[in-house]
Order: sequence, then structure tokens, then C-alpha cells
Amino acid sequence: MATFKTQVVSERQDGAVLLAVEELARGNLVAIPTETVYGLAADATELGAVQQIYAVKGRPSTNPLICHVADIDMAKKYVEISPLAEQLMQHFWPGPLTLVLPSLPGFGIASPVSAGLTTLAVRCPESETARLIIAKLGKPLAAPSANPSGKLSPTSANDVLAELGGQIPLIVDGGDTQVGIESAIIGVTDEKLTLLRPGSITADDITAVVHTPVFDRNSNQITAPGQLASHYAPTAKVRLNAHSAEAGEILIGFGEVAGDMNLSASSKLEEAAHNLFKFMRKADLMSPSCIAIAPIPNHGVGIAINDRLHRAAAPRNR
Repeated sequence: MATFKTQVVSERQDGAVLLAVEELARGNLVAIPTETVYGLAADATELGAVQQIYAVKGRPSTNPLICHVADIDMAKKYVEISPLAEQLMQHFWPGPLTLVLPSLPGFGIASPVSAGLTTLAVRCPESETARLIIAKLGKPLAAPSANPSGKLSPTSANDVLAELGGQIPLIVDGGDTQVGIESAIIGVTDEKLTLLRPGSITADDITAVVHTPVFDRNSNQITAPGQLASHYAPTAKVRLNAHSAEAGEILIGFGEVAGDMNLSASSKLEEAAHNLFKFMRKADLMSPSCIAIAPIPNHGVGIAINDRLHRAAAPRNR
């Protein structure tokens, strides 16, 4: 695997977008900011570049990637878009919603992006910098979170540098991410909506717009990113629904459970989502015997937070 002197450039720096496009056009990987987490981006049409994503992350080949597009017109070149899917795109894009749709025949996306499936996960990110990079490259970007597979997702350029420094040539620094957790993923088949991964856009948000129910997935088959049993995990073990810390633990609180740090003292779930990976990473750097986390209400964005926490606390193979 190639080694690099990783360069970090601010998204506000003149030429930052062009520099990212040049690296991507060479077949290299670039870490880019989005509103959710930082993505490890490659030209989604180049097999060698996409294979580098799997190699750098240590990602299982059965775990598909999200294809990031500049707009709806770009998405139409690669996936079949039903009226229901277009309605979702028109309302929620750009933004933290990924749609899994049937891929078009001969659509030109490198096969590992879909991990052997006949569908493609597509998203138009809210980050203007990300969209500019995609538009100037003229091709979609495959871009999972910019971290080793299974570990905490990065919400700052420094997170990426700490994990992947020397393995990629460029990190575009857009500051701390706004949302802080990965996008919601919705499967759209035969005008039926299935929640494949919860996010900051909730099933209720979607139903309120399209007046169509969103069903939970009823299979353990991997059909979208973020479905592995163990995922989003720090080095330390994780204990959930804790009201106090045991010996050697760091307690991440919520609401009235103060903790050593608090996801949201005012019990705001959006604030908790924004802080989740940042605080788990901070706690992990303290080398605790365990990271204990206070109960999070399981409604609204709390459903997505609890999804990440249960995967972080799951038994690991590492």
C-alpha cells in the first residue's frame, strides 16, 4: 500500500477544490467534509480507486458504499428513479438522506461499490464543498466514512489525520461536521420504503412528506452500509444505559445524568447526535476500562443514536 505525506487544506483555501479534484482524477483517495461525517472519497467509476477504499479502511468486500452525486440529474445517470424516489430527492436533497435504488444496466460504477448487489446507494450531500468537488470531477464519488472499518466515524479533519495520516494524500478540512452521525438510508422498491439505517432524517420525517409508511428491514442480509453487527466502535468496551460510572469507566451523560461529559445537558437529541462520536473519541483517548453511556430516548433522532450505540457495544472480532 502506498504511503503519503498527508496534506491538510482548508476548504476555504483558494484552490482546495481543484487540488482535491486533481488527486481524485489521478486515482487517489481524498478525505472530504460532509454535513454528516468525513468521507473517504474515490472516483466511483474507477475500479482501482474504489479498491483502495476497501484496502485503506480494511472494509469487508460485502459491505457496499454510498455513491455521492452533485445533484438529481447526476443520479439519473446511474439509478432508476421512481416518482416516489424523486419526491424524496426533491424534498431532502441536498442533505443526509441516502436512497438505495435499482442500478441502471451498464451504468459504469465500479462493481465493488455495490458489493455484488443490483442496487446502488446514492446521496447528494449538503456540503457545498463536497458537491463542488463532485461537479468539477464530473463523476460520482464513492465515499464511506474516513476511518478504519468498524471504528468511530470521524467528525473533524484531525480525526481523519489521526486514523489515516500517511495512507492518503489529502484531507480537505471543513471544520466539525454539522450532523455528526451518518445519513439515514432508505430502500425504495416497488413504491415501498424500507429503513435500512436510521439517521437524523427520521422515518416520521419521510412519511410526513410523502404520506407513505416506512417499514423496518426484516432481513439480516447486508443491503446497505452501516448494517454490520459491530460498527462505530471505540477501542474501549461500551456499556449502555448507565446512570453512574463504575471503577475505571468514563461516563458520557445525557440530560440529568451529568457524566464526565454530557451529550446534551438540555436533553436535545440533535445536539447529542452532533456530539456522539466526538465525545466517544475523547473518552476513548483517556484509555478507560469501559465507556459508559447514559440512556438515550428511543424516538426521533434518538433511534439513530441508539442504533450506533448498540453496534458500538456489540461483541467484536478484533
